[in-house]
This record gives sequence, structure tokens and C-alpha cells, in this order.
Amino acid sequence: MSATPRFVAHLHLHGPLTADRYEEVLDLLTGITPKVAAVPPDAVQLDLTGALRYFDRDPYELLQLARLRIVALYGIETSAGLGPNRMVAAMAAASAAPGRTVHVGSRPDAAAAWLRPRPVAALPGVGKATATSLARYGLHTIGQIADLPPATLQRILGAGPARALADRARGIDVQPVAPHAPAERLSADHVLDRDCLDPAQHHAAVLALAEQIGIRLRDARQVTGTLTLTVRYADRSSSTRTRRLPEPTAHSPALAATALGMLASLGLQRARVRAYALRAEHLADQDTAHHQLLLDPADERARAAEAASDRARRKFGPAAVRPGTLANHRTGPGG
Repeated sequence: MSATPRFVAHLHLHGPLTADRYEEVLDLLTGITPKVAAVPPDAVQLDLTGALRYFDRDPYELLQLARLRIVALYGIETSAGLGPNRMVAAMAAASAAPGRTVHVGSRPDAAAAWLRPRPVAALPGVGKATATSLARYGLHTIGQIADLPPATLQRILGAGPARALADRARGIDVQPVAPHAPAERLSADHVLDRDCLDPAQHHAAVLALAEQIGIRLRDARQVTGTLTLTVRYADRSSSTRTRRLPEPTAHSPALAATALGMLASLGLQRARVRAYALRAEHLADQDTAHHQLLLDPADERARAAEAASDRARRKFGPAAVRPGTLANHRTGPGG
């Protein structure tokens, strides 16, 4: 049985980048996949494999969504590589012109075929001394290394380095994309195709973001104590509001009430809005949080219905259940 294909993206961020803005980009990308790894000072890697079903997009489309959100929310241009593992994605990104994506296919032989004509020095771990040693034997390309008998390569480099180099030359890299620490924040965003002046659409967009945050928190068995809403306008300026919740929660109606309260405080009646972002902060384990008992049957029914909806989504997909107020609102990539 063949292994499930992996889809890893490597993004280079172009232009001035402060430490705070870099953190904001990392937070933004966790809205697409939790498997986000920082590559300081100006790059980031994403494992898109587990996010494909949620967004119902292929890997290339999902990567373009990530790039669109970065430029729409922060004005940062990117170049990118997409491949079956971290090494190939990083090499593809290094060969991409600013604003472009180099896509290496997911077929088992695609990475090796893409690597073959490239100089051996392009492989990670091949420094000037190693490249010079290989050149003495007429080995200049990655394809020549891949074709070399293992015993011959071992005589040149030694057993350990030879095995590592042979794997890389064949496009093999089993290291996962893993965050350096558990997520402390969780973000969701909504980028519009065109400027929006309609208060009803503003309301629906923020309500949808609160619903997304709630679902993801409950799936991760976490709660949040603080929400931050950012609204970006057509001229790329933005407004931000932050509020603490009455108690840490993952209950979507409670999140929505706080998020919509922040939206109302912005007074967007005549604003030309291009994007929204909602961030949950001060995350904690659900089992450590205390819920104030309201002795309200309606609240208990709402939480029971929410739990049933979560079970249906896990079984049938994220679009299986939606609040009636969002029936006509397009969520997910780009909308």
C-alpha cells in the first residue's frame, strides 16, 4: 500500500519584516493549517496535507490562498515552493522568482526528476568542500549523484555522509513540518474579492470567523480568553479591537457575541472593507477551564446542539452543518 502523499509549502516573505509582523504572518497561516514552522528570518513552511479536505482545494490553490491572504492583510509579497517534503519545497522556493510559485508534483518520481539537472551544491548539506570533492570525480549534478552506486559514493565521502546525500539526491526527506511550540494563538480570516460597503456582509463575515474559531478550538479541546478583530480597508489601512471574554470558552455564540461587539465599535457604515481577521489568544486546555453554570435550559440545549453539529462535521465534512444565519455566506478560501 502506497504512502499518503504529503504537500509541503515553503514561503519566502519579501520586503521589510519586523519581528512582530513575522509573528502575525505565522498566526495568520495557522488559520490554514496548524502545521506551521518558522524559518527565520523571512521564511515559513506549511504542511498543507491535512487542510485540503477542510478547504476543498488542491495543494496549489491552497498555497495561493495563503499568499493572497498575506498580501491582502499585510501587503507582503511572497515567492513559494510546493513539493512532497520540506527539502524539495525549500529548494523549489529558492528557485522561484518573487511573486511566483514553483510546484514540484506529488508523484513518487516527480521530485527526483525535478532535482536531476540541478547542481549538486543546491542540495542542503553540500558545502563548498563537498562539492569540490565530488567535482574531482566529474559529479556536478544531482542526477549524477542519484545514479552513482552506493559503494562508489561511500568511497568518496564515507558511509554516513554518502547515505544522507544519496537520499537527498533522490528527493527523500522524512522530517515533518512541526511547530517549535504548541500554538498559543489561533487565527481565521476572510478576504473579499472586491471592496464591501454592506454592513450586513460585515456582520456575516465576522460571524463566520467566530464560527470557524469555535469549531477549531473545540476540535483541539481548547478554549480562548481573548479575541482580537482586525479589519483591513481598500487603502490597506486597518483597525484593530481586542476584548477579553467573560470566561474562557470555545462556545461559538459566546465568541460571536464578543466579535460582533468589536465590529459594532468600529462603526463601518461607510467603510470600504477588503478583509477581516479574527484571532483567539490566551488559549488553554478545555479540561482546565471552568464554565459558569447558568441554570438555563436554553444554554444547555445550545451547547448540546453544538456538540452534535461538531460530530456531524467530523463525520461528513466541514460543510455538513452551518448556522442558518450563514446559509448564503461563502466561507473558506478567498470568501
